[in-house]
Parts: sequence; structure tokens; C-alpha cells
Amino acid sequence: MNPAITRIIAEVIRAEGGYSNNPNDRGGETMYGITVAVARANGYQGDMREMPRNVAESIYLKRYVTEPKFDQVVAVNANIGLEVIDTGVNMGPARAAEYLQRWLNGFNLPDSGYQDLFVDGRLGPLSIDALKRFLAKRGREGESVLLRGLNSTQGNRYLELTEANRTQRTFLYGWVKERVQVPA
Repeated sequence: MNPAITRIIAEVIRAEGGYSNNPNDRGGETMYGITVAVARANGYQGDMREMPRNVAESIYLKRYVTEPKFDQVVAVNANIGLEVIDTGVNMGPARAAEYLQRWLNGFNLPDSGYQDLFVDGRLGPLSIDALKRFLAKRGREGESVLLRGLNSTQGNRYLELTEANRTQRTFLYGWVKERVQVPA
């Protein structure tokens, strides 16, 4: 496995922690951030408290890295890859891909060298090419600004969740603390 992806998955597992069964968590019972439904869908049938870490790592790699093509984002830029993987884990890969597509469209100027993307929450060659072209034009500063945009959208979504359902306020502080990173 790509060392950057190994590091990203380890960071996600660190942020998610071990076993949890908070009654306010709509995902229900989790281990290493993997919900019981996702574990079952990926073949794990044992007690969630006993789920081995390597099973969680395998699920993360398949469901949150390779299937949504976030490994291709990591190949372009590890920091943006970390952000979309982490957002995908917490909000679903389609939402994370959608956020990236929306921000790339928002930053697309006539001289950017890429076309506006169809925002469908699925990354393909056009989305990856747009990311490459955006970063080639904007450089490190563009990386930082794109990360700020992605994180601001993610943070706004967390706030919306708590406004729609007060029980989710239990998680808001931790979501922002662990998930909404300020780029260096």
C-alpha cells in the first residue's frame, strides 16, 4: 500500500478511536470508526468490540480510498487526499467528492485550463485532471486555499446537522476539533 495512504488511514483511525456505542450516534455501534452496518456489508460478522484493526484498515482502503478513487487524489496531492478521505469517512465518499468538484468549479477561471465539472459525487479523469491543473496554476497557496474551502464546507455541514437534530450537538465540538483542519 502507498505509504501516504497507510499514514492517512492510521490518522483516520486515530481520530475515530476504538469502540463506541453512543445512543446519539446515528451510525450506531462502531469500532475504529467503522459502523456495524459497514462492517457487515464488508463481510465482518463478529462482535464489533473484537473487530481487528486490520479489518478496519482493509475496509477503509476499499470503501473510502480505492472505490471512490481518492487514491488518485492522494497521488496528485497527499494533503488534499487526506481531506477527501477523512470527509468521506465521516460524511460519505460521494459527499467528499462532491465538495471537491464544487470547489474546483468555484475556482475555475477562464485561464484555468479545465472545464467545469459535472457535480455528481464521483471522481473520474476530468475531476483528477481539474485538480492537477488547479494545483499546477496555483501551487502551494492553491493547495492551502482549496483545503480551507473543503474544510469550511465540511464545518458548515456539521453545523447544519446539529441545527437539524439537537442530539448531534454531542458530537459537534469533536467533529470540528478532529475533522476541520486548518492548513499550514
